[in-house]
Amino acid sequence: MVNVAYVYPWDVVGDPSAPERLARLGVEAVALAAVYHSTRAATPYHPAHRVLDVPYPAFYLPIRPSSWSRLVPASPTWTPADAYLQARDALKAAGLHVYAWTVLTHNSHLGTAHPDLTVRNAFGDPYPYALCPAHEDVIEYCERLVQEILTVGEPDGLILEACGPMGFGHQSVHEKTSGADWTSTDTDLLSLCFCTACADRYPPNTRDQVRAAIDRTLPSTTTASTPGPRPSPPPAPNTTNSTAAHTTSSQTGTGTTSRTDPHSTDSTNPHNSIQTDPHGTGPHGTGPQTRVNDDAPHATIDEALGRRADEVRAVRVELSTALRERLIAVARNSAPSIPITLHANPDPWAAGAFAPLPSGEPGADVLVANCWGDPATDAARLARLKELSVPGQRVGAYVLALPPRPADAESMADQLRAYAKAGASEFHLYHAGLASPQRLEAVREALRLLG
Repeated sequence: MVNVAYVYPWDVVGDPSAPERLARLGVEAVALAAVYHSTRAATPYHPAHRVLDVPYPAFYLPIRPSSWSRLVPASPTWTPADAYLQARDALKAAGLHVYAWTVLTHNSHLGTAHPDLTVRNAFGDPYPYALCPAHEDVIEYCERLVQEILTVGEPDGLILEACGPMGFGHQSVHEKTSGADWTSTDTDLLSLCFCTACADRYPPNTRDQVRAAIDRTLPSTTTASTPGPRPSPPPAPNTTNSTAAHTTSSQTGTGTTSRTDPHSTDSTNPHNSIQTDPHGTGPHGTGPQTRVNDDAPHATIDEALGRRADEVRAVRVELSTALRERLIAVARNSAPSIPITLHANPDPWAAGAFAPLPSGEPGADVLVANCWGDPATDAARLARLKELSVPGQRVGAYVLALPPRPADAESMADQLRAYAKAGASEFHLYHAGLASPQRLEAVREALRLLG
């Protein structure tokens, strides 16, 4: 059993007590962020501060200009430019293995500077935090990121997060999206990318169908931007969606899965009613449309897409698959012996930190599932990843030690036992830098109770 505590470089740099505090938790390894998105973090142990604003995504190793192409990550100003290296050395001196926690396509700094490379929904709205891996520039950036981390950072392991397209769900500054009453299916549809590299990959009229499903209108098939219909595959089996504890779940023929994004706010609520549009005009100048008075919107994205679902799903899965396979190849070439961990979700419609992995990935050493929601749903997701794993491949549970989970060792130990029974042989604990002393003690005791 391997236990991994997640931390930021600034949790360690400048705090001499941090390495021993982490070692006392009973973990064997630390997932240390080598590149991470913007955040506002509590620092309850640091001698110099209690809150740290991280205004933009940054790379926590020295940036060698010759190693980059069009996309170049930013250096931090709130911690040393080589913070990863300083923290790594301190942690290793305490006897801990250090894994490079690598966030890939979630980068608002690069997305804002290069809007042509970001995810865009069916209405053309860009998601600046989301780099779209359908663009070769984005894939090349991710490859160079992995190469630099392995070459300069020399970690004991590599953890790949957001290894695929991000979607609608995201914590934005003063997020104001919940009042739209979009359902979980709506947010799935809003997560489909229609950027210049993605739009033509879908069946004709997919954009019209997605817009109409979100706005509860009859789809237009006469817009100049979309060609006429063509035969499409039959629909996938019907699924059911629900939201709980920031989780969008679907029961498919491959098991219970979830599109949880642990670093986002789920702003969806049950859609109770559809109001009439008195003007009869569609969004973004698409012309007159007929508003449908439908109190029972589509239950799943498969239902909303109908006969186009299979083709659209295949496009989405391929985006993550192509990126993942190229990054694994780079990692194996650069550091053949280090373990590669994937933050993964068996749901093919997943969009977020845990990328879709509906068919498994034999090239990775560890598959980690998010376990921040309903424990039974989490366990089912783990069990599905275990079914997808190959001999010798481990499955990990990404366990929340922060609110709304209680700071209670017995409760956490019960959850860990359930996850172990579902197939988890590693516990990835989030987050050892953000958790209060009481929460860290609950983590330590829970791990002790598991033996």
